[in-house]
Amino acid sequence: MSDKKTINLSPKTNLLEQDLYDYELHDVDQPELFREIFSYGEVPKVSYNYRHVPMDMPEEIFITDTSFRDGQQSREPYTTKQMVDLYKMLNRLGGPKGIIRQTEFFVYSKKDREALQQCMDLGYKFPEITTWIRATKSDFNLVKDLGVKETGILVSCSDYHIFEKMGLTRAQAMDKYLGIVSDAIEAGLRPRCHFEDITRADFYGFVVPFATALMKLSHQSGIPVKIRACDTMGYGVSYPGVSLPRSVPGIIYGLQHYAGVPSDMLEWHGHNDFYKGVINASTAWLYGAGAVNCSMLGIGERTGNVPLEAMVFEYASLRGTLDGMDPTVITEIARYMERETGYEIPPMTPFVGKNFNVTRAGIHADGLLKNPEIYNIFDTEKILNRPPLVAVSNTSGLAGIACWYNQYYGLKGDQMIDKKLPGVMAIKKEIDEEFENGRITVISENEMIRFAQKYLDDVLPQAFDID
Repeated sequence: MSDKKTINLSPKTNLLEQDLYDYELHDVDQPELFREIFSYGEVPKVSYNYRHVPMDMPEEIFITDTSFRDGQQSREPYTTKQMVDLYKMLNRLGGPKGIIRQTEFFVYSKKDREALQQCMDLGYKFPEITTWIRATKSDFNLVKDLGVKETGILVSCSDYHIFEKMGLTRAQAMDKYLGIVSDAIEAGLRPRCHFEDITRADFYGFVVPFATALMKLSHQSGIPVKIRACDTMGYGVSYPGVSLPRSVPGIIYGLQHYAGVPSDMLEWHGHNDFYKGVINASTAWLYGAGAVNCSMLGIGERTGNVPLEAMVFEYASLRGTLDGMDPTVITEIARYMERETGYEIPPMTPFVGKNFNVTRAGIHADGLLKNPEIYNIFDTEKILNRPPLVAVSNTSGLAGIACWYNQYYGLKGDQMIDKKLPGVMAIKKEIDEEFENGRITVISENEMIRFAQKYLDDVLPQAFDID
């Protein structure tokens, strides 16, 4: 790094800020693998240097989607029809303001290109269709001929990749990447540079100098160049004062403050290997990233990507509004994925799993019977088109049984059945006998309807509507 010092009035803080250093490429002979943190034979360590950076939430934040790219790398590929159907749902979910701003496609198979074209033919403004390609001129020309304006380009930035995978030095890698980005610009494309494995990279020795060079190239060409900070292995940590290279606040702040990357050109792409996908994405927003990159239901490599549905609710929590997004479409997407693609959603998955708002404990069911707000995280019927439910077993009690019928038949006010009804008590007795005889599964929907036909025919005539 050089010793040049400049003082400039910051347009963001309206204060004079002193830039102490221009970080220059540190071309090393041996790879920096941060073995004190990533020893491989041990759990990766979280180290602190107690350096805190300011939160800097952008004026506008949004979501980008990688369901048809990263999301297809860990499952059976979608059909053309499935991609088009899901793209339509993304448009409705994102709303008229386009909070779901972009989605990226592969372009190598005929099926993917057909899906991309059919989606473009719909004429939606949002989500904008982008691509992810190999860094070759033939791929650039392929994308340009499809009419796509932006494409992702892989630019791995840790020494694990530069030295160990590609067999290059940092200087050679940087020269190669800058040449590729220049080729993309020459082909008339907006480059989106995927900084692969950023949470194991030498931040000041490679990441900042490279990002700075990209910003210079962007200014010279007049073409915006995006940077996607990719937490490829899920090593990112959101805690204040944690040290680089794992610090999510440090990465986002550093790219903005030292490399001059504006928030609308900065994305976070996380994985969930250490259960930190959602909190890291939210942290990236809080510290200055304009976009977080997600996939529907979190489907992606290994443990998956940041779930798109999770960030819809993070957005609403941080902004105090859904800004026109329609979260009921999340339920449609989940049902479509299971019905049309055969994907099995783990039942405990927030917002989309079948047990997400189902209670089994009798004491909880008693609370739901009195007021759903006691045990339901929000009005799931209004927001997700999913009323709270009770699963009936030997632990549900009278309240659980009554609650199940009230919810299943949509009974309100004076129509609601009470847990003290003789019929409810009779049903509980039969259920208890089932479990005393060795049953271990919950009572099915059809069984509950048959119990109602037997014991609640005077108060619940709807129960006779059974195939």
